[in-house]
Amino acid sequence: MTDQAQRPSRSPHTVAQRLLNASAANALDPHTDIDWSAPLLKDAFFWPPERLALYGTPLWDRLDHQQRVALSRHEVAHMAQMGHWFELAIIRMLARYLMSRRVLDVRAYYALTEMADETRHITMFGRLLSRLGCPNRPVPARIRLPHPVAAAAFQDITTFTSTLVVEEVLDRFQREAAQDERIQPLVRSVCRLHVSEEARHVSFARTELREAVAHASRGHLAFHRTLTALVASHTVPALLRPDRYGDIGIAPALARRQVRANPHHHATVLWSGEKLISFLLDADLIRRPQHHLWRRCGLMASTRQ
Repeated sequence: MTDQAQRPSRSPHTVAQRLLNASAANALDPHTDIDWSAPLLKDAFFWPPERLALYGTPLWDRLDHQQRVALSRHEVAHMAQMGHWFELAIIRMLARYLMSRRVLDVRAYYALTEMADETRHITMFGRLLSRLGCPNRPVPARIRLPHPVAAAAFQDITTFTSTLVVEEVLDRFQREAAQDERIQPLVRSVCRLHVSEEARHVSFARTELREAVAHASRGHLAFHRTLTALVASHTVPALLRPDRYGDIGIAPALARRQVRANPHHHATVLWSGEKLISFLLDADLIRRPQHHLWRRCGLMASTRQ
């Protein structure tokens, strides 16, 4: 653990209190802070084109501008659908965390505050999906079905690592999209709101994770290193490889093959996980036995030693 993590000013209690104060001062409401009535612009992208999974492939080169815009619309719909489900999963994990905390613990107060934030975000993603008007696709069964059983083994380490896998990866994309003037104003507004509140969630998860690691036995820590790597290896591909190509007239099997072979997409996934992987290495949550799982999900380069 770093010296900074041991300082009293960075203790879990102090961080939770600071985050509670920040939440009280800066809480946002997607119902009123986003203009849902604003029309969608005809030719504007819904996501930075360079971050779309097909960007740089032969299929991408054959698409005209309107087809690329449609592709970005469906890819954002996929991320919103996945984000909607993952926020529900985070609420469920935080509820388990709360069951082991004292009622008057400031960390419990902040966890409840975060659950309220996530509830608003779920509503926000639902409203965005409605505005996008894309077909509603269920979360893949390989993600949805194992979660209730697997989550029973998570405890604090895998709970907060899993939270960071989703929140930090999406945060990297959303920060970029929020500043990109090529993107639909509605999508940029959703990204700005989400990023501003998720920054507090990431701070809380990182602090709680360091605390849990500091008190874990060697065997317990080894188990959760592997469990969290398994979660990432299943979660990240489902999040960042949308399978909605048939909705816009692209052969799904061909698109999937080109995405899997696309070096630009591989670089984008690595980019999305840079901060996350750096933190998890520093927190001693990734060691050599887990490298193949982190490489499988694309967040760790195959050349990393």
